[in-house]
Amino acid sequence: MQKTKTCTKTDLSHMPYSPPETQHLDNILPSEPLLLMGAGPVPISHAVSRANGVVINHLGETMDAVISNVKTMGRYAFQTASEKIIGVSGPASAAMEMAITNLLWPGRSILALSMGTFSGRMAEMAEGVGADVTVIKSAGIQPVRIEEVLEAFSKKHFDVITMAQGETSCGVEMKCLPEVARIAKEHGALVIVDAVCTLTTMPLQMDEWGIDVAIAGGQKGLSSIPGVSLIAFSEDAWKSIESRKVRQPHWCLDALRAQTFWGHQQYHYTAPVPGILALHEALRQICEETLPVRFERHRVSSIALQAGIETMGLKLFVQIKDRLNSVVAIRTPEDTDSSQIRKIMSKRFNVEVSGAFGLDILRIGQMGEQCRSHNLFKVLYALGMSCRQHGVDLDVSLGMAELERNLVIDPENILD
Repeated sequence: MQKTKTCTKTDLSHMPYSPPETQHLDNILPSEPLLLMGAGPVPISHAVSRANGVVINHLGETMDAVISNVKTMGRYAFQTASEKIIGVSGPASAAMEMAITNLLWPGRSILALSMGTFSGRMAEMAEGVGADVTVIKSAGIQPVRIEEVLEAFSKKHFDVITMAQGETSCGVEMKCLPEVARIAKEHGALVIVDAVCTLTTMPLQMDEWGIDVAIAGGQKGLSSIPGVSLIAFSEDAWKSIESRKVRQPHWCLDALRAQTFWGHQQYHYTAPVPGILALHEALRQICEETLPVRFERHRVSSIALQAGIETMGLKLFVQIKDRLNSVVAIRTPEDTDSSQIRKIMSKRFNVEVSGAFGLDILRIGQMGEQCRSHNLFKVLYALGMSCRQHGVDLDVSLGMAELERNLVIDPENILD
């Protein structure tokens, strides 16, 4: 008779790895939360924070209603009639990659307008999928000029053109974006725009300007959490995606697969439910505020802050004609260390601003909840006093007074 094999119990007494010493998160986080006044992520409202703590089934009627609302509100934010609004499980760079990898492949050509780190990143992605890449880099701290774009199109056909409406890394705005998009469309190119720090902080008219793909990250202009992004495709872009013959290299970032969830509420992969719920609440607050009111709040806030910074004695990095209001770049005072100034701001004043990518500047964000009067006064005071502690001769009081003078508060208190 054959003997029955019995399972032996695993001996756990001599495990090769012991559990590490753990540290409670409360012992890591500061006792008083830092005021996030850098280039992102930005502070979030209570409604967004609360939504981010909820988990529901990623499929079913409740999630269907959430997705439907996100798409409807997203169309308002992007100013488009397109039904192809898709959430991306990842940072804005993942949404960029969805745009690039779905519209470019070997044999396709791209004209990439680079003003800095993030607008240049799309060119790097295009090289990764084997596209023919032409890059126009801006000359100094300014946007690419229309004449340069016209010259490029006069020499060669491009399937796609990419640009950032606002270059977060250096604080430059592509103010000629509508004209550049029009030129690109006249030459048969699809237009991809990074609107991560600008969507809902300043006008962007996706349909009217002829933008084919607009990219937004949750943690900046939309004032939601990091890790969930939003992307909108025009019908022309979608036709190009549907007609491609070359195999899509990505699975999660395949727009056609993603549309099975975002368009038909069918399974693609497990959606980042809390992040989508947070995005829902961020978009809801944007819609209730309305875009015109939100644009004005951001404009007044940023201009007032810039006036305070300059009056105090610091210098702004970008000339006013090319300056981005969503991220204000400040020249680091001579004979100082920007990292040390930021360290004083965070340790002494519990205010955090950003450094930069190889540039000797400080960056203050002006997106969403950052654009509130109490946050403006706190960040300007922290910046000025930290610079003074580092030996910089500034008139902080005069700067604070100029900030207050420039804060035009209407009867509805748009900055509070």
